[in-house]
Amino acid sequence: MSDACCSHDEEPRSGAEAAEHEPVKFWQVTEVRFALTAGVLLLAGWVAGLAGAPSWLVLPLEIAALLVAAWTFVPSTLKRLAKGKIGVGTLMTLAAAGAVALGQFEEAAMLAFLYSISEGLEEYSLTKTRRGLRALLDLVPAEATVLRNGTETTVAPAQLVPGDRMVVRPGERLATDGRIITGRTSLDTSALTGESVPVEAGPGSDVYAGSINGTGPLEVEVTSTSEENSLARIVHIVEAEQSRKGPGQRLADAIASRLVPGILIVAALITAFGFLAGEPLLWFERALVVLVAASPCALAISVPVTVVASVGAASRIGVLIKGGGALETLGKIRTIALDKTGTLTRNQPAVVDVASVDGVSRERVLALAAGLEARSEHPLARAILAATDDRAVVTDVDTVPGAGLEGSLDGKRLRLGRPGWIAPGPLAAEVERMQQAGATAVLIEEDARVIGAVAVRDELRPEVRGVIARLAKSGYTTAMLTGDNTITANALAKAAGISEVHADLRPEDKAEIIRTLKARQPTAMVGDGVNDAPALATADTGIAMGAMGTDVAIETADIALMGEDLNHLPQVLDHARRTRGIMLQNVCLSLLLIAVLIPLALFGVLGLAAVVLVHELAEIVVIANGVRAGRISRKSAFAPAKAPVLEPAA
Repeated sequence: MSDACCSHDEEPRSGAEAAEHEPVKFWQVTEVRFALTAGVLLLAGWVAGLAGAPSWLVLPLEIAALLVAAWTFVPSTLKRLAKGKIGVGTLMTLAAAGAVALGQFEEAAMLAFLYSISEGLEEYSLTKTRRGLRALLDLVPAEATVLRNGTETTVAPAQLVPGDRMVVRPGERLATDGRIITGRTSLDTSALTGESVPVEAGPGSDVYAGSINGTGPLEVEVTSTSEENSLARIVHIVEAEQSRKGPGQRLADAIASRLVPGILIVAALITAFGFLAGEPLLWFERALVVLVAASPCALAISVPVTVVASVGAASRIGVLIKGGGALETLGKIRTIALDKTGTLTRNQPAVVDVASVDGVSRERVLALAAGLEARSEHPLARAILAATDDRAVVTDVDTVPGAGLEGSLDGKRLRLGRPGWIAPGPLAAEVERMQQAGATAVLIEEDARVIGAVAVRDELRPEVRGVIARLAKSGYTTAMLTGDNTITANALAKAAGISEVHADLRPEDKAEIIRTLKARQPTAMVGDGVNDAPALATADTGIAMGAMGTDVAIETADIALMGEDLNHLPQVLDHARRTRGIMLQNVCLSLLLIAVLIPLALFGVLGLAAVVLVHELAEIVVIANGVRAGRISRKSAFAPAKAPVLEPAA
């Protein structure tokens, strides 16, 4: 928060310490308690005055009210002054002191009372939104069951260590991250990823803290402590990154920090004019009112409260936003560049067709391809290996970067790779047909003769066409970036509803395309957070998809979609646009308020109490408006989407 606004001088707490000390109820806020006490004293003095009580009874009540309310901001203001920092507390302290000097104890008490109330509201609103984020940690159960020495033992999550075996029964939440050893189930991960569809999991599947076990009992090997699991990491990163300021917040801070000393100078000039005009008391009083009228507290709090509310809301639907800077930039985005594999597609390629020349069976083509791919980790290799149980024993296998594989079988030289490196020859028509159906074709060559082609296709996600349509309706331009060949890329893009396609790209090529798109309008890149790292870093906003449990994606991306459902993309874009609109509303309202109140105060239209009341009511409006950014609906993200239909390659 800006020094120009906040009058507190305490070092911020973090983590469990902050959660322990933060108030839960409105009346538990220290400033609110002091303000209410001062309000009671002030009301008692006002009633006593109406009843005709002597001044010796009314005055002590007003002074007591002033002292109690002033305690919430005067000590911290003096500490800041000792460090050379001037803020709104300085203006309020000077105004209250000036009112006392003029003998207006009731006015001074009213100013202190209203200001302490506004400080309490500010503290409570920020605390409430932060607690909404930390509520994610409450998804971790209070205890976990582990197997130790063959016996089930109940322990606190903090006692779990990597290597422990957790027993998770149906309906129970996972206490920390782990890997399933035995059992199969459907996991409800909606609280983490925002996705309502259960995730099927079995032996070898990674599972995350806070997920709900659905149908079957599980034994899970613990892979992370409770302090370092994915859920705790998300909360800690968001809390740490909330201090990153965007242009709007920097603008508000800059205006507020320059306005305070400027107003002090103006107030001094008004007072000097009073002496020259022969009415020092009148113009001194007006100078005090101008000090309060120009208070930029509403301006300085307008953006931070909006950012905290918005980031916290996004985290509850499985979207990780790295602070105000990333949020504001996301609200300006107009072009969305999307990687193909793993973003638009499922990243689960499968063999959909096999073609061969006369005299060679399809089974032999697959067996030779599987023999060459036996030790490869490439996604296409996994698809080919899953398509057949027969594997030729190929030796001397060597990788040709960017092209394919070479090897030997019974003295014959084998090659497997992309068209262009291997000429399709008699299979040219078959290869073109495969590519036009959206598949990637790989050719198999034996002793310099093409013998077959394998079509591998990674199907589009079923929600893609609906998501692209929503983005277009909202005014976004979309582009697909892929390393796949042009024919395949165009076929998939057509099925998705994307008109701009950039194919045959290497990682550095994607970054260059992003630079070109950025030159036209603000651009976001959506990718997996690892292979697309250059493009993600080059874009105005990098958005990593499916980042749950992925350290690199969570740490490096500006925005991380924790789940695999692409519907989150238009939802978070709409959320960022709406948040940016709220920020602008708050800044404009705050500046308009100052512009109206200063002349009214200068010419005596409004007195000190009236200006304080209007100012603090306006701050309440700004805070309430900012808190609106914390409203986000899960339902709007998941509009029904029809799966795009691709013609079969066969």
